[in-house]
Amino acid sequence: MASLKDMRVRIASTKATQKITKAMQMVAASKLRRAQTAAEAARPYAERMDAVISNIAGAAAGSNNAPRLLAGTGSDKVHLLLVCTGERGLSGAFNSSIVRLARERALALMNQGKEVKIFCVGRKGYEQLRRQFENQIVGHTELRSVKVLGYRNAEDIAKKIVAMFEAGEFDVCTLFYAQFKSVIAQIPTAQQIIPLVIENKTDTSAASAVYDYEPAEDEILGDLLPRNIAVQIFRALLENNASFYGAQMSAMDNATRNAGDMIRKQTLVYNRTRQAMITKELIEIISGAEAI
Repeated sequence: MASLKDMRVRIASTKATQKITKAMQMVAASKLRRAQTAAEAARPYAERMDAVISNIAGAAAGSNNAPRLLAGTGSDKVHLLLVCTGERGLSGAFNSSIVRLARERALALMNQGKEVKIFCVGRKGYEQLRRQFENQIVGHTELRSVKVLGYRNAEDIAKKIVAMFEAGEFDVCTLFYAQFKSVIAQIPTAQQIIPLVIENKTDTSAASAVYDYEPAEDEILGDLLPRNIAVQIFRALLENNASFYGAQMSAMDNATRNAGDMIRKQTLVYNRTRQAMITKELIEIISGAEAI
């Protein structure tokens, strides 16, 4: 049985941990608002960009000069998984949920006889995936030193991916990230970005109207498609950033509550043990006095 001194040390240690988790929760809450605003502001631009490209791609359908980023290589034997995770932990299941989705997709593709390559963005995803897919990892980018995410960070990653595609290193690229819904809900998402998936639009807005393009659609797509890949990656990074702070805020709140419960239980055990020791000493004193 632990001594009273050991119990006091344990209670003090738990209180110190509770202060740390509470501070981390407050920091995450303060950063969440800015990250959420940035993620929500990027969504309309990314969606509009996708709608415009879909419209142009529809006009260029069937053209022999269609860019390879749109038409693809004509094969799907080699798949590149672009897995975006966080640089830090202590965020609940945020990182592991993205990695789990990517791992399931990789195993499913390998069971179908496909070749899988993995490009990791973020330290946590890289550390988890290399345990099982070390030979499949072909690239790794860390953003630990980046204080504020910018379009340039996504553009650098997009250039590497496009260069790999043009070199014939893969046929299909799928982007993995966590879409931010709320503080307690972050949805792991897989989005194919190469070749671009064109969805049938029933919208009658200006984005889906019929236009005559100058220069030709193929030439416009040759410039817009690489930019769209950077935009989609930038959106994923912003969604991940907001999801990370939301998950960390929730995890640290749970940790703070658990620490409070532990402190109450430890204090109760300490008081009972101390009372028992005092009672035992009083009995010994009384017994000794009666013996005299």
